[in-house]
Amino acid sequence: MSRGRSPAGSRQGRDDDHRAGRAASQRQLRVGELLRHLIAELLRRDVIHDPHLTGIAITVSEVRVSPDLKNATVFALPLSGKNTAEVIAALNHAATFIRGQVSKGTELKFTPKLTFIGDESFDEADRIRTLLDTPRVKHDLEEAGWADDED
Repeated sequence: MSRGRSPAGSRQGRDDDHRAGRAASQRQLRVGELLRHLIAELLRRDVIHDPHLTGIAITVSEVRVSPDLKNATVFALPLSGKNTAEVIAALNHAATFIRGQVSKGTELKFTPKLTFIGDESFDEADRIRTLLDTPRVKHDLEEAGWADDED
């Protein structure tokens, strides 16, 4: 008889569940929010000596942490919205330094590996807002009883 875990209780099974669209655990959310605050504070203090980051205000909108807490994806965007690719590249170049600084502010057993990507949620929100303002969509919304009474 095998003493190993059953396939349903294995780690692989839980990882597959997460990839299938399951919500993040409370621990993932807590660690992500902690990392977001620490990274934002680090960027606010302007301690990263990179010409692409000097004097640029950067918004860290979200940090998503993997189920094993070993990797984190940081969604960031320069407030000006300009030179996003350069800023994200500079952040990824400084990711090891940022990770080291963040580790000093946490009591986590492991500090996750950080990967920065540009946050496109603001652009997507603008696109949807523009779409909702088109006459055809407004007409359809009025017919469906979803008309905005603010006008």
